[in-house]
Amino acid sequence: LEGYGLVRVFKIVITKDDIEYWATNDLQMTELTRVKWAGYSWTIENYHRGLKQFCAVERSSVRAARAQRNHIGMALRAFLRLEIHCYHTGISWFEAKTSIIREAVRTYLAKPLYTLNPTA
Repeated sequence: LEGYGLVRVFKIVITKDDIEYWATNDLQMTELTRVKWAGYSWTIENYHRGLKQFCAVERSSVRAARAQRNHIGMALRAFLRLEIHCYHTGISWFEAKTSIIREAVRTYLAKPLYTLNPTA
């Protein structure tokens, strides 16, 4: 491969129309090692999905590099705390997020800060 040197390519045929290719510069890699790394890649993809979906890592509207780094750092910290909480309680990310929101709404409704006057 031009610019990368020699690579080894694995072709994975799942169905007739679903074919994946994996390329590596580790020429000694075996199929068993590739399967192990495929498992790692799924874990990493799941982590990125959780970080985006539950900690809003990509929803920053700031432009300054320092502010972006701060936002990413705090999102990572929030995700780590969420993951530890889920590990200790045995619940999913979805259940944890829902319970946080539900408790916040319940607390607010018990003592609302703002109320609207009835117009009728």
